[in-house]
Amino acid sequence: MKSSELLSLLEEIAPLSLSDEFVRAEDGYDNSGIIVDCGGDISGVLFSLDLSFAALAEAKARGFNAIVTHHPAIYSKLSRINADDPATGLIADCLKYGISVISMHLNFDAAPEGIDYHLMRALGGTAGNTYLRFNGGAYGRAFDIKPTPMSEYVKVISDNLNSKRIIFYGDGNKTIRTVASFCGAGCDDGSMDFAKSERADVFVSSDVKHHQITALLSNGINVIIPTHYAAENYGFRKIYTKIIDGLNVPSAYFCDGALL
Repeated sequence: MKSSELLSLLEEIAPLSLSDEFVRAEDGYDNSGIIVDCGGDISGVLFSLDLSFAALAEAKARGFNAIVTHHPAIYSKLSRINADDPATGLIADCLKYGISVISMHLNFDAAPEGIDYHLMRALGGTAGNTYLRFNGGAYGRAFDIKPTPMSEYVKVISDNLNSKRIIFYGDGNKTIRTVASFCGAGCDDGSMDFAKSERADVFVSSDVKHHQITALLSNGINVIIPTHYAAENYGFRKIYTKIIDGLNVPSAYFCDGALL
């Protein structure tokens, strides 16, 4: 199996066209697809939310020569690659050791059973209204759950995401019935307006800024902030378990517990 064939298998779950539609809808930017192609047949694939030195070491130890990440291994423009520069040394090492890298970012977020969908499931939802919907994909959810006190709900999320680094703001005694959730750094004016229009009791996303927290609280909406890693690692692992049988090469999942 070549890198292009591996990409085709991944696109059966989440075609790159979803990333293109997401970018157009949000006037944003992405860099998904084959990031590093060292050629040759793939001996094994490591799935890791990020391309990191630890993930690279794991791939090497297992004799794998491909890594699939969620976050793009190269996101912004590179002017040069320097092995001694941490910012580009990872790419240099991938080339040095013949390890190809494929990144599936916004398309994995917005796939029908993608990372955003699985975050909703981890938060207790089954279905609900969607903030951003386009042909074949969706991002951002508002959904009902069994009425649960806020303090208890935070514990449920911590357990389901296997993370102890959950920050929350608002009334711990408030009963949560409706949740608005956005995987990754999904808090902006549009998503906050969506939460208000859906009468959400709590807003769940990562990397929420101070002024956004105060704005949500002023509208009577509690805020729960899991780590970016925990909120997306959950769904990325779910996608991995769904596709491993079709890979036809050895594979493994790498989780960086320090970031959960």
